[in-house]
Amino acid sequence: MSKLPIVNFTPGPSQIFYTVEDHIRTAFREGIPSVSHRSKTFEQAFQHTTTGLKDLFQIPDGWHIFFVSSATEIWERSIQNLVAGHSHHFVNGAFSSKFHEFSGLLGRVNGKTEAAEGEGFSQPFEFPGAELIAVTQNETSTGVRTGNDFIAGLRAKNPEALIVVDGVSSLPHLQPDFQNIDSVFFSVQKGFGMPAGLGVWMVNERCLEVSNKMASKGHFTGTYHTLQALASNAKKFQTPSTPNVLGIWLLGKVCEDFLRRGIDNIRKETLYKSVLLYQTLDKHKLIQPFVNNLVHRSETVLVANSGNQTERLNNYLLSHGLQPGDGYGNKKSSQLRFANFPAHSREVYEKLCDLITVFE
Repeated sequence: MSKLPIVNFTPGPSQIFYTVEDHIRTAFREGIPSVSHRSKTFEQAFQHTTTGLKDLFQIPDGWHIFFVSSATEIWERSIQNLVAGHSHHFVNGAFSSKFHEFSGLLGRVNGKTEAAEGEGFSQPFEFPGAELIAVTQNETSTGVRTGNDFIAGLRAKNPEALIVVDGVSSLPHLQPDFQNIDSVFFSVQKGFGMPAGLGVWMVNERCLEVSNKMASKGHFTGTYHTLQALASNAKKFQTPSTPNVLGIWLLGKVCEDFLRRGIDNIRKETLYKSVLLYQTLDKHKLIQPFVNNLVHRSETVLVANSGNQTERLNNYLLSHGLQPGDGYGNKKSSQLRFANFPAHSREVYEKLCDLITVFE
Protein backbone atom coordinates (compact mmCIF):
# COMPACT_ATOMS: atom_id res chain seq x y z
CA MET A 1 0.00 0.00 0.00
CA SER A 2 1.50 3.36 -1.02
CA LYS A 3 1.97 6.02 1.63
CA LEU A 4 -0.26 9.10 1.43
CA PRO A 5 1.52 12.37 0.65
CA ILE A 6 1.39 14.54 3.76
CA VAL A 7 -0.11 18.03 3.75
CA ASN A 8 1.61 20.03 6.48
CA PHE A 9 -0.59 22.35 8.57
CA THR A 10 2.19 23.26 10.99
CA PRO A 11 2.33 27.08 11.06
CA GLY A 12 6.00 27.35 10.14
CA PRO A 13 7.88 25.86 8.51
CA SER A 14 4.66 25.00 6.77
CA GLN A 15 3.45 23.46 3.54
CA ILE A 16 5.62 24.38 0.55
CA PHE A 17 3.75 26.33 -2.14
CA TYR A 18 3.13 24.02 -5.08
CA THR A 19 5.28 25.97 -7.59
CA VAL A 20 8.39 26.08 -5.41
CA GLU A 21 9.73 22.65 -6.35
CA ASP A 22 9.76 23.53 -10.05
CA HIS A 23 11.33 26.91 -9.29
CA ILE A 24 14.12 25.18 -7.36
CA ARG A 25 14.77 22.85 -10.30
CA THR A 26 15.01 25.89 -12.56
CA ALA A 27 17.31 27.62 -10.08
CA PHE A 28 19.73 24.70 -10.12
CA ARG A 29 19.66 24.47 -13.91
CA GLU A 30 20.54 28.18 -14.04
CA GLY A 31 23.21 27.92 -11.33
CA ILE A 32 21.49 30.33 -8.94
CA PRO A 33 22.81 28.65 -5.74
CA SER A 34 26.37 29.35 -6.91
CA VAL A 35 25.81 32.96 -7.93
CA SER A 36 27.99 35.59 -6.25
CA HIS A 37 26.10 38.16 -4.18
CA ARG A 38 28.22 40.82 -5.89
CA SER A 39 27.25 39.74 -9.40
CA LYS A 40 24.86 41.34 -11.87
CA THR A 41 22.75 38.20 -11.75
CA PHE A 42 22.16 38.62 -8.03
CA GLU A 43 21.49 42.34 -8.38
CA GLN A 44 18.83 41.54 -10.97
CA ALA A 45 17.28 38.94 -8.63
CA PHE A 46 17.31 41.44 -5.74
CA GLN A 47 15.63 44.08 -7.88
CA HIS A 48 13.09 41.62 -9.28
CA THR A 49 12.10 40.41 -5.82
CA THR A 50 11.76 43.89 -4.32
CA THR A 51 9.66 44.97 -7.31
CA GLY A 52 7.44 41.91 -6.81
CA LEU A 53 6.94 42.71 -3.14
CA LYS A 54 6.15 46.35 -3.92
CA ASP A 55 3.54 45.26 -6.46
CA LEU A 56 2.10 42.59 -4.17
CA PHE A 57 1.62 44.90 -1.19
CA GLN A 58 1.33 48.22 -3.04
CA ILE A 59 4.21 49.56 -0.96
CA PRO A 60 4.33 53.36 -1.21
CA ASP A 61 7.34 55.46 -2.16
CA GLY A 62 9.76 56.13 0.65
CA TRP A 63 9.81 52.54 1.89
CA HIS A 64 12.84 50.24 1.74
CA ILE A 65 13.10 46.43 1.59
CA PHE A 66 15.98 44.57 3.21
CA PHE A 67 16.86 40.86 3.32
CA VAL A 68 18.26 39.25 6.47
CA SER A 69 18.45 35.75 7.96
CA SER A 70 15.13 35.56 9.80
CA ALA A 71 12.34 37.47 11.51
CA THR A 72 14.00 36.64 14.81
CA GLU A 73 17.03 38.62 13.66
CA ILE A 74 14.73 41.53 12.83
CA TRP A 75 13.48 41.63 16.43
CA GLU A 76 17.05 42.30 17.50
CA ARG A 77 17.94 44.68 14.66
CA SER A 78 14.76 46.69 15.26
CA ILE A 79 15.65 47.32 18.89
CA GLN A 80 19.33 48.01 18.16
CA ASN A 81 18.62 50.46 15.36
CA LEU A 82 15.45 52.18 16.51
CA VAL A 83 15.45 52.34 20.31
CA ALA A 84 17.88 54.34 22.40
CA GLY A 85 15.98 54.00 25.63
CA HIS A 86 12.39 52.76 25.75
CA SER A 87 10.21 50.37 23.74
CA HIS A 88 6.66 49.21 24.45
CA HIS A 89 5.28 45.82 23.41
CA PHE A 90 1.83 44.31 23.07
CA VAL A 91 2.18 40.76 24.37
CA ASN A 92 -0.41 38.02 23.99
CA GLY A 93 1.61 34.88 23.34
CA ALA A 94 5.05 33.33 23.08
CA PHE A 95 6.37 35.23 20.06
CA SER A 96 5.25 38.71 21.06
CA SER A 97 6.72 37.90 24.48
CA LYS A 98 10.09 37.03 22.94
CA PHE A 99 10.16 40.32 21.01
CA HIS A 100 9.58 42.08 24.35
CA GLU A 101 12.33 40.03 26.02
CA PHE A 102 14.85 40.92 23.30
CA SER A 103 14.46 44.60 24.13
CA GLY A 104 15.29 43.97 27.78
CA LEU A 105 18.26 41.76 26.90
CA LEU A 106 19.60 44.62 24.78
CA GLY A 107 19.43 46.93 27.77
CA ARG A 108 16.35 48.96 26.88
CA VAL A 109 13.45 49.80 29.16
CA ASN A 110 10.81 47.46 27.76
CA GLY A 111 7.26 48.17 28.84
CA LYS A 112 4.43 45.87 27.89
CA THR A 113 0.67 45.65 27.69
CA GLU A 114 -0.27 42.02 28.17
CA ALA A 115 -3.38 40.03 27.35
CA ALA A 116 -4.17 36.50 28.42
CA GLU A 117 -3.42 33.77 25.89
CA GLY A 118 -6.29 33.48 23.48
CA GLU A 119 -7.29 37.11 23.95
CA GLY A 120 -6.47 40.23 21.98
CA PHE A 121 -6.37 43.99 22.36
CA SER A 122 -9.25 46.37 21.78
CA GLN A 123 -8.24 49.70 23.29
CA PRO A 124 -5.13 51.59 22.12
CA PHE A 125 -3.41 53.78 24.69
CA GLU A 126 -0.86 56.57 24.79
CA PHE A 127 2.65 55.53 25.84
CA PRO A 128 4.68 58.66 26.65
CA GLY A 129 8.40 58.17 26.16
CA ALA A 130 8.13 55.03 24.05
CA GLU A 131 10.33 55.37 20.98
CA LEU A 132 9.03 52.16 19.44
CA ILE A 133 5.72 50.36 19.88
CA ALA A 134 5.76 46.71 18.79
CA VAL A 135 2.65 44.85 17.68
CA THR A 136 2.55 41.21 16.65
CA GLN A 137 -0.22 41.27 14.08
CA ASN A 138 -0.81 37.54 14.24
CA GLU A 139 0.35 35.66 17.33
CA THR A 140 1.36 32.29 15.89
CA SER A 141 1.37 30.52 19.24
CA THR A 142 -2.25 31.33 20.11
CA GLY A 143 -4.04 32.20 16.86
CA VAL A 144 -4.93 35.76 17.89
CA ARG A 145 -5.09 38.59 15.36
CA THR A 146 -4.55 42.30 16.00
CA GLY A 147 -6.34 44.29 13.33
CA ASN A 148 -5.31 47.36 11.36
CA ASP A 149 -7.95 49.46 13.11
CA PHE A 150 -6.23 48.91 16.43
CA ILE A 151 -2.84 49.76 14.91
CA ALA A 152 -4.27 52.95 13.39
CA GLY A 153 -5.53 53.88 16.85
CA LEU A 154 -2.04 53.39 18.25
CA ARG A 155 -0.64 55.75 15.63
CA ALA A 156 -3.25 58.40 16.45
CA LYS A 157 -2.40 58.28 20.16
CA ASN A 158 1.38 57.96 19.69
CA PRO A 159 2.34 60.04 16.65
CA GLU A 160 6.00 60.38 17.69
CA ALA A 161 6.67 56.68 18.30
CA LEU A 162 7.72 54.27 15.60
CA ILE A 163 5.05 51.60 15.05
CA VAL A 164 6.72 48.27 14.25
CA VAL A 165 4.57 45.33 13.12
CA ASP A 166 5.58 41.68 13.25
CA GLY A 167 3.74 40.28 10.24
CA VAL A 168 5.39 36.87 10.31
CA SER A 169 2.23 34.76 10.06
CA SER A 170 -0.21 37.43 8.86
CA LEU A 171 1.38 38.23 5.47
CA PRO A 172 0.47 38.10 2.66
CA HIS A 173 -3.14 37.69 3.81
CA LEU A 174 -3.39 40.94 5.77
CA GLN A 175 -2.50 44.09 3.87
CA PRO A 176 -0.07 46.25 5.88
CA ASP A 177 -1.42 49.71 6.68
CA PHE A 178 1.64 51.61 5.48
CA GLN A 179 0.15 54.98 6.41
CA ASN A 180 0.00 54.08 10.10
CA ILE A 181 3.14 51.99 10.60
CA ASP A 182 6.87 52.54 10.18
CA SER A 183 8.15 49.00 9.83
CA VAL A 184 6.76 45.55 9.05
CA PHE A 185 8.56 42.27 8.60
CA PHE A 186 8.02 38.59 7.87
CA SER A 187 9.85 35.36 7.18
CA VAL A 188 9.19 33.19 4.15
CA GLN A 189 8.46 29.76 5.67
CA LYS A 190 4.87 30.59 6.56
CA GLY A 191 2.58 32.58 4.26
CA PHE A 192 4.96 32.47 1.30
CA GLY A 193 5.30 28.68 1.36
CA MET A 194 9.09 28.57 1.02
CA PRO A 195 11.96 26.80 2.80
CA ALA A 196 13.06 28.65 5.93
CA GLY A 197 16.10 30.92 6.05
CA LEU A 198 15.07 34.37 4.84
CA GLY A 199 13.65 37.37 6.68
CA VAL A 200 12.19 40.40 4.87
CA TRP A 201 12.30 43.77 6.62
CA MET A 202 10.36 46.75 5.26
CA VAL A 203 11.03 50.17 6.78
CA ASN A 204 10.16 53.77 5.95
CA GLU A 205 12.33 56.88 5.91
CA ARG A 206 11.49 57.69 9.54
CA CYS A 207 13.26 54.50 10.62
CA LEU A 208 16.38 55.39 8.66
CA GLU A 209 16.36 58.90 10.12
CA VAL A 210 16.04 57.58 13.68
CA SER A 211 18.81 55.04 13.16
CA ASN A 212 21.13 57.62 11.60
CA LYS A 213 20.50 59.98 14.49
CA MET A 214 21.23 57.25 17.03
CA ALA A 215 24.48 56.34 15.25
CA SER A 216 25.54 60.00 15.11
CA LYS A 217 25.10 60.24 18.89
CA GLY A 218 27.31 57.23 19.49
CA HIS A 219 24.63 54.61 20.14
CA PHE A 220 25.63 51.08 19.13
CA THR A 221 23.23 50.05 16.35
CA GLY A 222 24.71 46.66 15.57
CA THR A 223 27.48 45.23 13.44
CA TYR A 224 27.10 44.05 9.85
CA HIS A 225 23.31 44.48 9.62
CA THR A 226 22.79 48.05 10.75
CA LEU A 227 20.08 49.92 8.89
CA GLN A 228 22.82 52.14 7.46
CA ALA A 229 24.66 49.14 5.99
CA LEU A 230 21.48 47.51 4.71
CA ALA A 231 20.29 50.74 3.09
CA SER A 232 23.58 51.64 1.43
CA ASN A 233 23.90 48.16 -0.06
CA ALA A 234 20.24 48.01 -1.12
CA LYS A 235 20.80 51.07 -3.30
CA LYS A 236 23.08 48.81 -5.38
CA PHE A 237 20.65 45.86 -5.08
CA GLN A 238 23.11 44.13 -2.79
CA THR A 239 23.41 43.04 0.84
CA PRO A 240 26.14 43.75 3.42
CA SER A 241 27.07 40.06 3.76
CA THR A 242 26.49 36.87 1.80
CA PRO A 243 22.71 36.36 1.92
CA ASN A 244 20.38 33.49 1.13
CA VAL A 245 20.74 33.99 -2.63
CA LEU A 246 18.46 31.10 -3.52
CA GLY A 247 15.80 32.29 -1.05
CA ILE A 248 15.78 35.83 -2.45
CA TRP A 249 15.53 34.49 -6.01
CA LEU A 250 12.73 32.07 -5.01
CA LEU A 251 10.78 34.79 -3.24
CA GLY A 252 10.74 36.78 -6.47
CA LYS A 253 9.29 33.78 -8.28
CA VAL A 254 6.63 33.20 -5.58
CA CYS A 255 5.66 36.88 -5.76
CA GLU A 256 5.20 36.40 -9.52
CA ASP A 257 2.94 33.42 -8.81
CA PHE A 258 0.88 35.32 -6.25
CA LEU A 259 0.50 38.32 -8.57
CA ARG A 260 -0.54 36.06 -11.44
CA ARG A 261 -3.13 34.40 -9.22
CA GLY A 262 -4.24 37.77 -7.81
CA ILE A 263 -3.67 38.82 -4.22
CA ASP A 264 -7.38 39.64 -3.79
CA ASN A 265 -8.24 36.10 -4.86
CA ILE A 266 -5.69 34.66 -2.43
CA ARG A 267 -7.13 36.73 0.42
CA LYS A 268 -10.73 35.77 -0.40
CA GLU A 269 -9.76 32.11 -0.49
CA THR A 270 -7.93 32.41 2.83
CA LEU A 271 -11.02 33.97 4.39
CA TYR A 272 -13.25 31.22 2.95
CA LYS A 273 -11.02 28.49 4.40
CA SER A 274 -10.87 30.13 7.83
CA VAL A 275 -14.65 30.55 8.01
CA LEU A 276 -15.11 26.92 6.99
CA LEU A 277 -12.83 25.58 9.73
CA TYR A 278 -14.14 27.88 12.45
CA GLN A 279 -17.71 26.88 11.62
CA THR A 280 -16.70 23.23 11.78
CA LEU A 281 -15.03 23.68 15.17
CA ASP A 282 -17.87 25.81 16.58
CA LYS A 283 -20.33 23.00 15.82
CA HIS A 284 -18.16 20.14 17.07
CA LYS A 285 -18.93 18.40 20.37
CA LEU A 286 -15.31 17.53 21.25
CA ILE A 287 -13.13 20.11 19.53
CA GLN A 288 -13.59 23.88 19.92
CA PRO A 289 -11.79 27.05 18.77
CA PHE A 290 -9.31 28.39 21.34
CA VAL A 291 -10.06 32.05 20.56
CA ASN A 292 -13.63 32.92 21.51
CA ASN A 293 -13.82 36.55 20.36
CA LEU A 294 -14.61 36.52 16.63
CA VAL A 295 -12.84 39.86 16.12
CA HIS A 296 -9.57 38.43 17.44
CA ARG A 297 -9.65 35.11 15.62
CA SER A 298 -6.74 34.71 13.26
CA GLU A 299 -7.56 33.78 9.69
CA THR A 300 -4.09 32.36 9.04
CA VAL A 301 -3.32 30.31 12.18
CA LEU A 302 -6.39 28.61 13.62
CA VAL A 303 -5.99 27.02 17.04
CA ALA A 304 -8.28 24.24 18.31
CA ASN A 305 -8.81 23.20 21.90
CA SER A 306 -8.64 19.45 21.53
CA GLY A 307 -8.06 18.49 25.19
CA ASN A 308 -7.72 14.78 25.84
CA GLN A 309 -8.65 14.10 22.20
CA THR A 310 -5.44 15.72 20.91
CA GLU A 311 -3.36 12.63 20.22
CA ARG A 312 -6.29 10.68 18.79
CA LEU A 313 -7.33 13.53 16.49
CA ASN A 314 -3.75 14.08 15.38
CA ASN A 315 -3.29 10.41 14.47
CA TYR A 316 -6.68 10.28 12.76
CA LEU A 317 -5.89 13.24 10.52
CA LEU A 318 -2.39 11.96 9.85
CA SER A 319 -3.83 8.64 8.69
CA HIS A 320 -5.66 10.65 6.02
CA GLY A 321 -2.55 12.52 4.91
CA LEU A 322 -3.07 15.70 6.97
CA GLN A 323 -0.52 16.77 9.58
CA PRO A 324 -1.81 19.36 12.08
CA GLY A 325 0.62 21.49 14.03
CA ASP A 326 1.16 20.81 17.72
CA GLY A 327 -0.09 23.22 20.31
CA TYR A 328 2.58 25.65 21.46
CA GLY A 329 4.49 25.37 24.73
CA ASN A 330 2.34 24.16 27.62
CA LYS A 331 -0.57 23.69 25.20
CA LYS A 332 1.29 21.04 23.20
CA SER A 333 -0.83 18.16 24.49
CA SER A 334 -4.19 19.96 24.59
CA GLN A 335 -4.32 21.97 21.35
CA LEU A 336 -3.71 21.62 17.64
CA ARG A 337 -2.83 24.48 15.28
CA PHE A 338 -3.84 24.71 11.63
CA ALA A 339 -1.96 27.00 9.25
CA ASN A 340 -4.09 28.60 6.55
CA PHE A 341 -1.65 29.90 3.95
CA PRO A 342 -1.81 30.14 0.15
CA ALA A 343 -0.11 26.72 -0.03
CA HIS A 344 -3.22 25.15 1.56
CA SER A 345 -5.86 24.71 -1.12
CA ARG A 346 -9.63 25.03 -0.76
CA GLU A 347 -9.92 21.32 -1.50
CA VAL A 348 -7.55 20.24 1.27
CA TYR A 349 -9.35 22.53 3.74
CA GLU A 350 -12.69 21.06 2.73
CA LYS A 351 -11.23 17.58 3.28
CA LEU A 352 -9.91 18.66 6.69
CA CYS A 353 -13.30 19.98 7.75
CA ASP A 354 -15.12 16.90 6.50
CA LEU A 355 -12.78 14.67 8.53
CA ILE A 356 -13.16 16.76 11.70
CA THR A 357 -16.95 16.80 11.30
CA VAL A 358 -17.20 13.00 11.47
CA PHE A 359 -14.56 12.64 14.20
CA GLU A 360 -16.18 11.40 17.41
